[in-house]
Amino acid sequence: MQKLHSISLNRQVNAHEQASRHDIHFKGPATDFFEGALLGNGGLGVVVTTRPDAVMLHFGHNNVWDIRIAEEHADEIMTFQEVFARFAALPASLPQMTDNPWYQEYCEMTGDNYRKTYPRPMPCGSVLLRFDRREAEVLGHTLHIANGRCTVDFLIGGKPALFEIFVEADQDRLWMRMTDVVSGEELPLFSEVKLIPDPETPQEFPAAIVGSDAGTGVQSFTQILPYLEAPVSPYMAHAQDKAFRLAVRVSATGGSDPKNKQVNMQGCSACVELWEGSAAAVLETEAEIAPPELSGYSLARTHSEELWRSYWSCSAVALEDEFLERTWYRNLYFFNCAVKADVTCPGLFANWSYRNIGSDWHGDYHMNYNTQQPFWLAFSSNHLDKHLPYVDMVEHVLPVSRKWARDYYGLRGAYFPHSAYPVEMTMMPYPVPHWGWEVCETPWTVQSLWWHYLYSMNEVFLRERAFQPIKEAVLFMVDYMKRPEASGERWEDDRYHIFPTVVPELYEIAPGFAKNSDCLIDLTLTKFIFHAFIQACTILGTEDAESALLGEVDDILQRFPLYPTAESSHGRVFTSVLGEDPEVVYNVPIPVTTVFPGEEHGLHSSPEDYQIAVNSYLNHRNEGGNELVFYNMAGARLGILDLERFKRQIAYCLLPNGTCTDRALMSGGRYPDTADFDFMSRMGVWFENFSLPAVINECLLQSYNGSLRFFPNWPADKLAEFHTLRAAGGFLVSAALEAGEVQWVEIVSEAGSRLSFYIPWAEGAICTGSSGQPLLLIGKVGVMPTAAGETIYIVRNTSQ
Repeated sequence: MQKLHSISLNRQVNAHEQASRHDIHFKGPATDFFEGALLGNGGLGVVVTTRPDAVMLHFGHNNVWDIRIAEEHADEIMTFQEVFARFAALPASLPQMTDNPWYQEYCEMTGDNYRKTYPRPMPCGSVLLRFDRREAEVLGHTLHIANGRCTVDFLIGGKPALFEIFVEADQDRLWMRMTDVVSGEELPLFSEVKLIPDPETPQEFPAAIVGSDAGTGVQSFTQILPYLEAPVSPYMAHAQDKAFRLAVRVSATGGSDPKNKQVNMQGCSACVELWEGSAAAVLETEAEIAPPELSGYSLARTHSEELWRSYWSCSAVALEDEFLERTWYRNLYFFNCAVKADVTCPGLFANWSYRNIGSDWHGDYHMNYNTQQPFWLAFSSNHLDKHLPYVDMVEHVLPVSRKWARDYYGLRGAYFPHSAYPVEMTMMPYPVPHWGWEVCETPWTVQSLWWHYLYSMNEVFLRERAFQPIKEAVLFMVDYMKRPEASGERWEDDRYHIFPTVVPELYEIAPGFAKNSDCLIDLTLTKFIFHAFIQACTILGTEDAESALLGEVDDILQRFPLYPTAESSHGRVFTSVLGEDPEVVYNVPIPVTTVFPGEEHGLHSSPEDYQIAVNSYLNHRNEGGNELVFYNMAGARLGILDLERFKRQIAYCLLPNGTCTDRALMSGGRYPDTADFDFMSRMGVWFENFSLPAVINECLLQSYNGSLRFFPNWPADKLAEFHTLRAAGGFLVSAALEAGEVQWVEIVSEAGSRLSFYIPWAEGAICTGSSGQPLLLIGKVGVMPTAAGETIYIVRNTSQ
């Protein structure tokens, strides 16, 4: 049994020090991509693998994509109304819609573009560092998450040596150096350095431009990424072509091999740099730029460590449960490596790729949870800047989403896509109805823009970046729910309905639309975004300008559909659609979405609503692959998450590199009994699962309903402390728990919002703010005004 590390309460936790306790160790050579150490700076990503004869470094970058795109059949797709009319004319007795020849052909046609392998993240090549295994042996490696360094342990001539590698935090450079462990002196080891373009580079691309200069120790290759879907041969430049250049400088050389364009290296340090952008710019500077002189190693190392310390200073936890603390710090490390402001929003597998790893489903943006989930971490962990690439992505897809709403649906606003790429698009990449009609994705795409405001209280952000996309989603949902087909006599009620729609990854389009109306997740997210729009108009003072739309929203909310429920072995539960068997096996945990991300139900709910939500959570059956964060977030919000089971599930999904993959959990749904439960494990590094710390944060602090709740899902017998977790209202919150009792709370009010919190002591709370006058609050909930920049200290009332 692993011994728990001790923590002391009522002190400022040093997050950098806490992170240093959770290094990732690997014994022996790590030859496989998923055994290697992950390095990155939010743009550049590097996987460090080791072999008995070499160190192999694989490079990727969030900005580097095969930018070709197929956009055929635009004139054959028809409009939504035309397709809907065809569906309505088909017999409801069909076993499934695809039994109809027309629909089967239509699906083939509308899915044709997506079957192309591009767009996709483009691997940026590898660096091979070869050594003589008669003289040297790899013992293993350690990833130091506190400062973003990987060290590889060697024996050279029987003596210990250390190979240090790190990615510069604000430059797309990787530095490395070999030293003797005892003396600290640099050691020569590598006999050969070779740059290798990715083996899966499309053959139709122009050949890489290779350069080598033995005198300077620099070698490089430049790869052009054509804009045209079918590049001409011989290659002819296009103004929108992209390119990247990978170059390495080594400290000393022993000549070069002209045939293989490789440098024979006898030095002990090196720097690799990646340039990316327009092909014209990269090619123009090719002869002028090279990795910096290796004398800059120490300065780059010091600067990068400072930036890592700054990152860790944003929030911290100290938990007696070492496994959960380790999960928190390691995934925050990966998150920082994978995303940053002013860099392309990561897709499914972020910035680590090699061959076809990272290219499944184009490695693109999936708007039915995959793209949103990683950024759940950014808010409570106090890393709001990490959400900005997602905001950029929303702005990127907004024009094509508006166009689709107008031209396909004939409606106002924007209909956000099921799948999207970070390249120029003029149409939806995957307009197949049984995916493209998932209505929930429109409010879901813009939801976190409202969260960004709530957690920051930044009205400038709300006005300039959040309001318009939210309004566009609201416009579409209003028009969609007010279509003639979505209300009236056929419904036998006076409500507006969401019809037709598709339950994410479950029923597709059912004959007779039997399971295609008022999906639970559509309803809860639509209600969420309607209320967000109403509040945003009040905050920004735009009620008069938006009065017509606000009136339509209010009308729909007054006549909103009821949520579908059914009786189960656990009692009454929510179901994805009315009439559904509550024993169905889901792929996305729809029955708990009113808890999260809908944020309607939780510990604040009425006893009746709370019980239905709890029953839904306990009754839920999920085939896995996407519930590791999603489903457990709901459990934490309800205060019933079994942390020991949660830990076992994390362990089940762990890969040797410390990340969690998507693994299947059960057959009986879409998966047959003979399914490979690991079929998603080698697709890539699943960016979405880096949000695991968000689940832990919700166990320590909840604020989504406007009142802070301390340690709502933490065991009474386990010590816990957290510092500057971010809460809705623009609060930075710190607190400690010991022996089942909150010891103290400290809250920094960034925006001067009204503070509301659930008082954790029966005797009441003593609150002391900037005035220095203690305020006694008693009862269930305490409320007090705050001033911007004020710090409030809260302790138990001991005067009784």
